Amino acid sequence: MTSRIRLVAHQVRFDLRAFFANQQARFFTLVLPVMLLVLFAGVFGDRMVGPDHVRSATYYVPGIAALAVVTAAFANLVISVTTQRETGILKRRRATPVPAWVLIAGRTLTATAVAVAIVAVLLTIGGFAYGVDVPPSAVPAVVLTAVVGAATFCILAYAFSTLIGSADAAQPLVQAVLLPLYLISGIFVLNTDLPAGLQHVARFFPVQHLAAGMHLAMAGGVPCADLGVLALWAAAGSVLALRRFRWTPMATAREGGTA
Repeated sequence: MTSRIRLVAHQVRFDLRAFFANQQARFFTLVLPVMLLVLFAGVFGDRMVGPDHVRSATYYVPGIAALAVVTAAFANLVISVTTQRETGILKRRRATPVPAWVLIAGRTLTATAVAVAIVAVLLTIGGFAYGVDVPPSAVPAVVLTAVVGAATFCILAYAFSTLIGSADAAQPLVQAVLLPLYLISGIFVLNTDLPAGLQHVARFFPVQHLAAGMHLAMAGGVPCADLGVLALWAAAGSVLALRRFRWTPMATAREGGTA
């Protein structure tokens, strides 16, 4: 057991160094959410929104925290896994003595750690700059929601990567999926301001439940229902990933190569 923990810890250190060496990943994961928070909370922070008449800053902090989790755990992972698979890096790493589960666990733990860290940064900025305080009693629920959300979207990232046939298509497809979901899931626009049809569509997808869970957790509640939906998505993603995930490029698989 100790040797396994050491292997995973070593893999996490390696993946963290790779993450911080990647300028694009650093910008979209660490810098962009902070810029969005400053922009939206700075411009609209004192307006009252929603049926509960909360300040916009109070609304945007958990919403953009949810966006940061999705970016760290899903967008970055889909792009990096697809690129490494199509360039043969995953195949070479799979051939090393390191077990496959260690590689996957390392990437998942790295993404989860980065997601929790950026959520902490956003909550700190929200508190000091915009007066959005999180009660100490709410911190465990916020952390739990961030961790469950990050784990869910990591699993979905591995599943979604199996649907992408080339490295060049990864980023456009990720953005094509996420941008509409951000717009209808309560990240930037209050859900109650949307047509009923879009609200029903949003409730089907996990982004909506992560955002709603972050809102409820920051308000002092425990988002059991939203966490349950995220767990269902994680289970479905696990089935797809286990059946379709490959370590070799898609072109090789189509020609009869082995996973």
